[in-house]
Amino acid sequence: MRTTLRPRKTAVAITAFTAITALTLAACGGGGSDKDPGEAGPSGGALPLKGEKIEVAAVWTGPEQENFTKVLKEFEKRTGATVTFVPAQDPIVNFLGTKIAGGSPPDVAMLPQVGAIQQAATQKWLKPVGPEGKAQLAANYSRGWQELGAVDGTQYGVYFKAANKSLVWYNSAVFESAGATEPKTWKEFLTTAETISAYGVTPVSVGGADGWTLTDWFENIYLSQAGPAKYDQLAKHTIKWTDPSVTAALTTLGELFGKPALLAGGTSGALQTEYPVSVTQTFTGGDTPKGAMVFEGDFAAVNIAQTKARIGTDAKVFPFPTVGTGTTPVVTAGDAAVALKDTKGAQALLAFLASPDAAKIWAAEGGFVSPNKNLDPSAYPNDVQREIAKALIGAGDDFRFDMSDQMPQSFGGTPGKGEWKALQDFLKNPKDIAGTQARLEKDAEKAYRAAAKS
Repeated sequence: MRTTLRPRKTAVAITAFTAITALTLAACGGGGSDKDPGEAGPSGGALPLKGEKIEVAAVWTGPEQENFTKVLKEFEKRTGATVTFVPAQDPIVNFLGTKIAGGSPPDVAMLPQVGAIQQAATQKWLKPVGPEGKAQLAANYSRGWQELGAVDGTQYGVYFKAANKSLVWYNSAVFESAGATEPKTWKEFLTTAETISAYGVTPVSVGGADGWTLTDWFENIYLSQAGPAKYDQLAKHTIKWTDPSVTAALTTLGELFGKPALLAGGTSGALQTEYPVSVTQTFTGGDTPKGAMVFEGDFAAVNIAQTKARIGTDAKVFPFPTVGTGTTPVVTAGDAAVALKDTKGAQALLAFLASPDAAKIWAAEGGFVSPNKNLDPSAYPNDVQREIAKALIGAGDDFRFDMSDQMPQSFGGTPGKGEWKALQDFLKNPKDIAGTQARLEKDAEKAYRAAAKS
């Protein structure tokens, strides 16, 4: 999951969009019809899709797949369609390319990167969102989230699952026993880490085996330290990775990565720890876990739920600390539904996924944040999740999307290559800042040049 997780303003509910078409009425209906699916009219909350088969591809596994399946089951109940979840490999663009080449693409796919949407659209794989889906987007989403799913003015994506990726989760028992407090700045964060280390618990759990977690570390530091304008420039590669602002961000990150004693398992342990384990090992072992803090998005709640820790009591969270004179970063990510077949079923599913009803189903399960501004916050299972969601919605259009997810996938979203590999090498040797920048720039230049030619 790169979905990907960032607080301002108060979310404002607006009147739900009504009286459009049969598709939209079904998507926004109260709870489905008691009649046989497909037999009820629009006012009964069902669509005439009985007998239609829809395949939906996504890279989600485990609890995420289970929760998304619950959303698809509700769609089946309302419409009479049969929906099959197709497990996809990461990177999903490569998976879809193989399916398309073989003449058997899924009807809908969940794409976890803005760059993936742009690449798929450029390849002419995608079908534009229909009028019903567009109406749902206009009613329920801020302009920023709509634009993330558009390419050259054409709407292709419906962002269903978002993430606030500027959060640090911590074991409250450790903090209390060590006398540590929630830090607000990077300097305070390092001091807190040292305090916890002196108490006898390794302070920071890092899932370095998954390179995307390291890009999230870099992006939060970079956004806070360099500012949004530089962030946008680096995301578009209009400034180079050898820029002094990148030097400064890596230097800051090295203040943590350069102290193996502060990392659970040391450097080698961090590089061998996969993201799910980095979370669960923070909340097992009582007040002597392998790590006291873990940085990642709101979706970490899914993994915390696999332990005995209670969110809000045993597992608490604070915003990613500000760096230097910067502000608190608000970095987001998300998964967008796109149609690869222009069928009635595919378009109906996109419209449903853009509705508050669809978001409500997964929200109740936890580990999920919706960019849908008309989702009632009470749908979330606890106050922690509600506050995270309110922060995301409250940011309006004032957020920055995950940088690596905006880049060509070969550079920003492929295991063992590009930014993921370069930052894993940096975790291994954080003193090699210049060498890391040189490798990043070489790989980025190659990826952007290839993307421009495609």
